[in-house]
Amino acid sequence: MVGGYERWDCEDIALSSSAPGHTDTASAKEEVSDLSPGSPVVPPVTGHSANLGILFQELPITIPPNIELIHQFCPESGPLLPPQSLQMASFQFVSFSATELLLASAIFCLVSWVVKTWQSRAPKGQKSPPGPWGWPLIGNVLTLGKNPHLALARLSQHYGDVLQIRIGCTPIVVLSGLDTIRQALVRQGDDFKGRPDLYTFTLVTDGQSMTFNPDSGPVWAARRRLAQNALNTFSIASDPASSSSCYLEEHVSKEAEALIGRMQELMASAGRFDPYSEVVRSVANVIGAMCFGQHFPQSSEEMLGLVMNSHEFVETASSGNPVDFFPILHYLPNPALQRFKEFNQRFLRFLQKTVQEHYRDFDKNSIQDITGALFKHSEKGSRVNGSVIPQEKIVNLVNDIFGAGFDTITTAISWSFMYLVTNPQIQRKIQKELDTVIGRARPPRLSDRPQLPYLEAFILETFRHSSFVPFTIPHSTTRDTTLNGFYIPKECCVFVNQWQVNHDQELWGDPFEFRPERFLAASGSAINKTLSEKVMLFGMGKRRCIGEVLAKWEIFLFLSILLQRLEFSLPPGVKVDLTPIYGLTMKHARCEHFQARLRFSIK
Repeated sequence: MVGGYERWDCEDIALSSSAPGHTDTASAKEEVSDLSPGSPVVPPVTGHSANLGILFQELPITIPPNIELIHQFCPESGPLLPPQSLQMASFQFVSFSATELLLASAIFCLVSWVVKTWQSRAPKGQKSPPGPWGWPLIGNVLTLGKNPHLALARLSQHYGDVLQIRIGCTPIVVLSGLDTIRQALVRQGDDFKGRPDLYTFTLVTDGQSMTFNPDSGPVWAARRRLAQNALNTFSIASDPASSSSCYLEEHVSKEAEALIGRMQELMASAGRFDPYSEVVRSVANVIGAMCFGQHFPQSSEEMLGLVMNSHEFVETASSGNPVDFFPILHYLPNPALQRFKEFNQRFLRFLQKTVQEHYRDFDKNSIQDITGALFKHSEKGSRVNGSVIPQEKIVNLVNDIFGAGFDTITTAISWSFMYLVTNPQIQRKIQKELDTVIGRARPPRLSDRPQLPYLEAFILETFRHSSFVPFTIPHSTTRDTTLNGFYIPKECCVFVNQWQVNHDQELWGDPFEFRPERFLAASGSAINKTLSEKVMLFGMGKRRCIGEVLAKWEIFLFLSILLQRLEFSLPPGVKVDLTPIYGLTMKHARCEHFQARLRFSIK
C-alpha cells in the first residue's frame, strides 16, 4: 500500500520526493513500476495525496532482495479502507521464494496423495485393481512416457484388463480387452457414464460442452439425444431440389468435386501437394453446411485459420495430460496449454457469431440445417425432463456436433491416403471394384456401399491399424461399483484403451499387418459383421460418439468419389512416416509430396 508522495528510503533506488509539478499519483505509479509487476488501481480521491491499491504477484522477482516489504499506511491520507478498519496502522507484505513455493506445493501433493491413497482403499472383503508401483507425488507419469496407449497396453499384459495407475495424486483405472470394456461401458453403462472433472475439460466451450462436461444426469441425456437426432436427421434428410439421396450425400459430392479440382490445380502448378491441408477444408465445409446451411462462411480466412490449427486442441485434450493432474502446471509457462486456451476461445467466438447471424434470418417455417432445428426446438419451449433447452445452450450443442463431424473424419481420410500410397496394390483393388460396380458414368452414392465390400474393409482396417483415437475421452464412475471382481470407487477416473483392443493378438492374429481382407466374409462379397464390430474407434455405450454414423458415411463417400477419379502416388524414392503423433486423435507426419493422376474425365 503506497500513501502520499513520499519515497521509500532504499539504497538501491533513487531517493527523492516528488519534483514540483510531479503528482503523487505519478510518483506512486513510478514506485509501482520499480517495485512490483503488479497493476496499480487508482481510486477517485480529493486532496493533495492519493492512495493506490497494488496487486502483487506471488513471485515479486523484480524487487531487489534487500528491500523490506513493510510499509506504513496513514489513515489521514485518504479513506481507502472502511471506517471501522482505519485503526490499522500498517500492513506487511510477505514474499515467497520459488523454493518455498515448490516446497509448499510438494507438501500439499504429499498430503493429498496420502489422503487419496487411504480413501481409494477397497472396503473390507473387496480388492482394488492391481497396478505398478508409483513414485510419491508423481505416481506413474514417467511410465506413461510420450505414448501412453503403448505403455498401458504393455502393462495390461502383466496386470490384466483392469489395472490401476496414478498420475500425480489421482488414481486412474485403465480398461483393456474388448470383453472387459464392453462389460463396463455397455452392460454396466450407468456406472461408467460419467466424465472426470479435468482442468482441460473446463476450457472447452467455457466448461459447458456436452461431450466434456462431467454432468451425466437426465438433462445431459436429453440434450445428447437432441443433438444426435438433429445430426442424424440432417444426414439422411433429402433435399427435394437435389438428385442426391440426402443432404450429406449432396454436400460431400459437391466438396469432393471441388477437392478433385484443387488437387489437379496443385498438380499443374507445383506437381505435388499436402493432402491433409486440402481435406481439412472440404470436411469443414461439409459439417459447416449441415450445421449452418448458407450461413456458414466457407473458405473464409477465420474458418480456415481455425480448422487448419485444430491440432492445437487434440494435442492437449489427450488422455493422461499432466496438466489435468498437477494443478501447479496451470500457472507455469506452457505454450501448448496456452494454444489450447486460445484455440477454444477463438472457436467459441466464431460459433457464437455464426449462430447469432443465423438467428437474425431464422424462419421457423423453413428449417434447412441443424442450427435452425435447434432454434425451432428452443422457441417451442419444449421441455425435456422439466428442463427447457435455452438458446444460449445452442452454441454448446453446435460446438459438440461440429467437433463430432470434423476432426475424426479429417484424420481418417488423411490416414487412408497414407495407406493407399504405401500399399498401391490395395488402391488398385479398390479402383477395380469401383469400376466393376459403378463404372465411370456416374459418381458413387451411399446406396452403393453394400456392393463395395473391399472399400469398406479398407476403411475398417484403416480404423483398426492406425487406431488414431487411442483412448476414448476419459470416463468416470457415477457410483461405487465392481468390475471383473475389482472394487472401483465413485468418481474414479477411467481410461479406456481402444488401441489395445485394435492390436490384441488374440483378436486379430497379426495385428501389426495392414490387411483389409481380414474383414471380408469367406465369399469375399460381404463384410464379416462379427469381426467389424470388434474395431474400437468411437467408444461404446452411453458416451459413444454421436457422430459415428455420419463419420462412416462421409468417409465412404469421400474415398469412393476420389478413388474413382484419381490415382494417388508418391515420387520415386519418397517415403511417408506412419508413426502416430500422440493426442486425442493421433495424426501422422505431414507429407507434401503427394501426387494425383486423373484416371478419366467426366464430359
